[in-house]
Amino acid sequence: MAETDRGEIRKPAVAGAFYPSNAVELAKSIAAMFSEVDKVSLERRPLGLIVPHAGYPYSGKVAAKAYKLLEGEEFDTVVVVSPSHTVFFKGSSVFGGHGYQTPLGVIETDMELTNKIASINPSAVYISNMGHATGSTRGEHALEVQLPFLQVVLGKFKMVAIVMGDQEQNSINALGETLAAALKGTNTLMVASTDLSHFHSEEVARRLDYAVQKAIERFDPPALAKVLRSGEGEACGGGPVGAVMHACKRLGGSRVQFLDYATSGTTTGDFDEVVGYLSAVVVAGERPKAARPVLGATQARPPETKELTNKGKQELLSIVRKAIEAKLKEKKYVPTPQPDLEQKRGLFVTLKIGGALRGCIGQIRGIEPLYKTVAEMAVAAAFDDPRFPRLTEEEFEKLEYEISVLSPLERVRDFREIKIGRDGLMIRLDMHSGLLLPQVASEYGWSVKEFLEQTCLKAGLPKNSYKDKFAEVYKFSAVVF
Repeated sequence: MAETDRGEIRKPAVAGAFYPSNAVELAKSIAAMFSEVDKVSLERRPLGLIVPHAGYPYSGKVAAKAYKLLEGEEFDTVVVVSPSHTVFFKGSSVFGGHGYQTPLGVIETDMELTNKIASINPSAVYISNMGHATGSTRGEHALEVQLPFLQVVLGKFKMVAIVMGDQEQNSINALGETLAAALKGTNTLMVASTDLSHFHSEEVARRLDYAVQKAIERFDPPALAKVLRSGEGEACGGGPVGAVMHACKRLGGSRVQFLDYATSGTTTGDFDEVVGYLSAVVVAGERPKAARPVLGATQARPPETKELTNKGKQELLSIVRKAIEAKLKEKKYVPTPQPDLEQKRGLFVTLKIGGALRGCIGQIRGIEPLYKTVAEMAVAAAFDDPRFPRLTEEEFEKLEYEISVLSPLERVRDFREIKIGRDGLMIRLDMHSGLLLPQVASEYGWSVKEFLEQTCLKAGLPKNSYKDKFAEVYKFSAVVF
């Protein structure tokens, strides 16, 4: 058993392949996927999720259907369980390092819970680097691809990362019993990572996958094991699913609700050899009183969308200048926490000189508090906008600063809904996406048609692509100052 260096941070292994390696693009892509799926109403809070682990263009929307359920929820810890695609070993390997890193930052390991899990049945569930390492073999993707979704939707949490080296029934039972014992009385979410059948025709895949779906919906781990053993269905992460369902049953889970299903054929257009993807949720038996309720349509707006004060706006502008100045002088700058700026919202920083654009970078969905996000986007706009060279000291004194704080994306079903001056636009088609802020259309005096065309061009698409039946157009508003 390969021991883990307790100070180790597991670096991303599949960023740039399975999902974007750029933090801004990654956050944008996840926000877009969330905007494309509806939130399912649950009578109780989620206890466990079952999600796919392919590249985001293939299975991302199916996964987003599950992760969207976490909006408004808070968990102290998330336990993510995945299969191993790169190395075989007995039992389950629990990562004992400091944390897992993605382009969105480091998720800290819950060491107390990790040690507790590893102490219950150490012959079967133990601290090790196997299945987590990124050395001579390709790093395991099935666990890693879940993390950016969790970072975007939950914000701050700790994690326990577990990779199953084998999926024998005794290993599944051992991990399920261990998790049930360790997580009792904690505020923890479990995530099981799995894809379904691989490289069958669409017709065959749907038959195989439906057998797995029905066993999962029955909340019946032995039935799932039987389906997989018999070949009636396929799932590369059947072990993680069985272990998580087993633990959820022990912890009072009431039922499993199916959420979504798709195959890779939807993305590739090749229906001769497809991979199946499913998402589902295990619903808890009783919602803890301390948990934040899921926001419904009739509830008040959440705190993160509260109106910015004039003082808050001025503080954000001040942070922009200080962050850029510090970067120019190669000094470290950490903005002081601001009680009025703790909310997490999408934000763009626009820099101009003499009224001409000098840089513009932002995030569609807030990941960090506004005071942190604005500092990061300010530096990116000044030094990382690919359309411009790095900002110079001579230019710094001439800069004009503009900040746009965004509302959530809303799908446009009728172009007559778009209002110039109020709405910004984003378009997605195939692998292309582009966004223009509300003020851009006003500054250029565009009509709605011209605004749509220019958004297409920004995405690298022909200007009339917004008419394509597969094009997805979104609008949003912004507080600009």
